[in-house]
Amino acid sequence: MYQKVLVPLDGSELAECALDHVRSLAKDGSPSEVVLLNVFRVLLPPISAAYDRSLIDIDSLTGDCLDKSKKYLASLQSKLSSEGINVKTESIEGINPASVIAWYTEQNGVDLIIMATHGYTGMKKMLLGSVAHQVVHESPSPVLLIRPEKALK
Repeated sequence: MYQKVLVPLDGSELAECALDHVRSLAKDGSPSEVVLLNVFRVLLPPISAAYDRSLIDIDSLTGDCLDKSKKYLASLQSKLSSEGINVKTESIEGINPASVIAWYTEQNGVDLIIMATHGYTGMKKMLLGSVAHQVVHESPSPVLLIRPEKALK
């Protein structure tokens, strides 16, 4: 049913809880491809009046973030591949992860997004926002939200 599944990951153990559901689907013979996606953001050091802005090497900072993202995803890819799951990885720089996830889904024919949610409610949700909530509203494909036990603590 779901041939191409996207799993957005932010580097947290909580986000990786979605991989257990990918494993369950794989046991049933679906999906044929899993894409692990990390949307990274390059954070610039604070700039003060005494700091020379020309000393910042944006390309180097971006390269470091991209390398870190790729290494993180490669380690997860290795684990899942050893379990017989066909895994592809994507590292994309972006400011708004939810918009990047929705864009990637539309551009690459993703059938299902599986992602963990922190389960924020009330004021905490208003202040911190919810990438998962935004993905549900922006994605052209179905979204399976996993609320791990860790999120309840």
